[in-house]
Amino acid sequence: MTSFNGTTDYIASKDLQLAVNAAIALERPLLIKGEPGTGKTLLAQELASSLDTQLIPWHIKSTTKAQQGLYEYDAVSRLRDSQLGDEKVKDIGNYIVKGKLWHAFTADKRPVLLIDEIDKADIEFPNDLLLELDKMEFFVYETQEKVVAKQRPVIIITSNNEKELPDAFLRRCFFHYIQFPDADEMKQIVDVHFPQIKQKLLDEALALFFDLREIPGLKKKPSTSELIDWLKLLLAEDIEPQVLQESRTKKVIPPLHGALLKNEQDVHLFEKLAFLQRAGR
Repeated sequence: MTSFNGTTDYIASKDLQLAVNAAIALERPLLIKGEPGTGKTLLAQELASSLDTQLIPWHIKSTTKAQQGLYEYDAVSRLRDSQLGDEKVKDIGNYIVKGKLWHAFTADKRPVLLIDEIDKADIEFPNDLLLELDKMEFFVYETQEKVVAKQRPVIIITSNNEKELPDAFLRRCFFHYIQFPDADEMKQIVDVHFPQIKQKLLDEALALFFDLREIPGLKKKPSTSELIDWLKLLLAEDIEPQVLQESRTKKVIPPLHGALLKNEQDVHLFEKLAFLQRAGR
């Protein structure tokens, strides 16, 4: 496999590139953490694209069980079919629903398996996958067959740090924390999405954006993806750079702030701090 250097649509830092390539070389899952909106999920998509292979996404919810990643036995359908006299019931394999790991293990070409937001699941969820991720095989009791991986998939696991992950699971992963981009890195990211944006507008927008992120006590800091949405709106509404400059210098809430501040507490906090700063002049 060729090494990952980012793509035309995804700016990856040198540290992130090293982490991805190290995980591939070690054949270990890559555990990615970072603020929401820093491109953790998008990394898996772009990695699959750069390797010209299939992405198999497994989006984890609070109710997701590890077994679902292997397979599920649909006993209800089998019972219904038996009552209807369907011939399918003679083969129990007709009622085995393959999970994401099964698909990843049996793919003809080494795929990228994304286990997205693993920290949403029950605390036992990561431990319940240890054996399968280590051995790259599992047993289907209903059909008495062993599913063995044709090759070890490239595994990307994302976490938003909602729960601590078990030490035994962490030992088996290569870990990388995506640092929030600085202003120069953010300009490169924006350039991917808006190559024609005027420099003055970008400078003012980034200054205002990073000022917002520095507000103490903010419940949810605006993320990279929210900056992209905001810039899209600024361009669509043809907002002039001086409007943003005035918002910043006069400490008033920025135009189209709903793309950046996502709850009323943060809006009120901004307005309160801005008022105190204006009053203190």
